[in-house]
Amino acid sequence: MSDWKPKRFWTNSITVEAEDGYTVELDGRRVKTPAKAALILPTKAMAEAVAAEWDAQDKEVDPTTMPFTRSANAAIDKVRIQHGEVADMLADYGDSDLLCYRATHPQELQERQAADWDPALDWAAETLQARLIPVAGVLHQPQSAEALAQLRQQVHALDAFQLAAFHDLVSLSGSLILGFAAAQDWREPDEIWRISRLDEAWQIEQWGHDDEAHAVAETKKAAFLHAKTFFDLSV
Repeated sequence: MSDWKPKRFWTNSITVEAEDGYTVELDGRRVKTPAKAALILPTKAMAEAVAAEWDAQDKEVDPTTMPFTRSANAAIDKVRIQHGEVADMLADYGDSDLLCYRATHPQELQERQAADWDPALDWAAETLQARLIPVAGVLHQPQSAEALAQLRQQVHALDAFQLAAFHDLVSLSGSLILGFAAAQDWREPDEIWRISRLDEAWQIEQWGHDDEAHAVAETKKAAFLHAKTFFDLSV
């Protein structure tokens, strides 16, 4: 949507029921995706969020102010078409999950990682029926094929809208387990994001604050929290 900026031509944006879900109408004209597909949304709540973004536009449509519309477009135009490939790419995070690679020193960092990351792995073992094993260092060590297969099956079970949100939950946190944890309300999204940034927080404590890095981190956090909201609106 980055180059798609038509002028506002409508007065009212409303949600209406459509076949297999809900859609948004602008003065009676149904919104389509950039690929000209019908914008059919799974829930009324998501349709209302999209409609509110269209209603908030001024003289020109500014896609940067329309995160729910952009996520819905991605789900329809991209994820739905490449569902299997996207699901496999995300499932692959399980074999190199952030939570499994632990510092070899110093002890304080090791203890922080254990305190924050072990409960998430324990939750996954119980709730997702997949036990991942932490290792010391950064060299890859494969996880149990059975656990990875269990996680892969659950990723593939997500529909296109859920998977579009799940993509950001996983890729931004660097963890398949934390992606599931956010989607399934293990803890508050802000807390899960904090857990995913443990190593970065440690580095800041050691070397000081960097304004540019902080700005990038805040942008990623906002995207992570949006993905969680979009996931919730899809069900």
